Amino acid sequence: MLQKSIITLASIFFASVAAAGTTVPSKAMRGFASHCFSPFLTADKAAARLGIDGVRWEFYDLDPFSSVAPSPVDGRAATDGTDRRCEVAFDGDHAVQAAKTAVDALTEQGIVTPAALPSFFQSTTGTEVLAARQLNPRRIAVVHVGTREGSNGIETFMTVERLLPSELKD
Repeated sequence: MLQKSIITLASIFFASVAAAGTTVPSKAMRGFASHCFSPFLTADKAAARLGIDGVRWEFYDLDPFSSVAPSPVDGRAATDGTDRRCEVAFDGDHAVQAAKTAVDALTEQGIVTPAALPSFFQSTTGTEVLAARQLNPRRIAVVHVGTREGSNGIETFMTVERLLPSELKD
């Protein structure tokens, strides 16, 4: 009897873990981590990979890494000083897990060198992570994760923006 109870509890636990990986927040976080740091992400790929029911997303790339045409800003205006944005947002407060997911993705991609955060990026109420990382000697990415008021109440957002190339200094 005890063995059957343990097996039943284990089955419930593993089913819960499996279901957690299929929720809108987990899909959005996984999509952000898997795709938003890629220099090869295009608007078409973003639509296919981030366009999940229940996930609001934005993507523009005015200076693509590959030979594809630039992806224009569609929606919210481009942040001054940036030429690329990739963002997902989804209902609820999942900021702690979203921040961990973003930081883990940066580490997995080898994007770990801190950079100075430009003054035009400001922490807001609900910010869990706001950090700049050096992509290469002339490029910086800024990651912002947190919560904000959305169309359905509190939403979690995960954003990475690439700054315009900086001039090399002696």
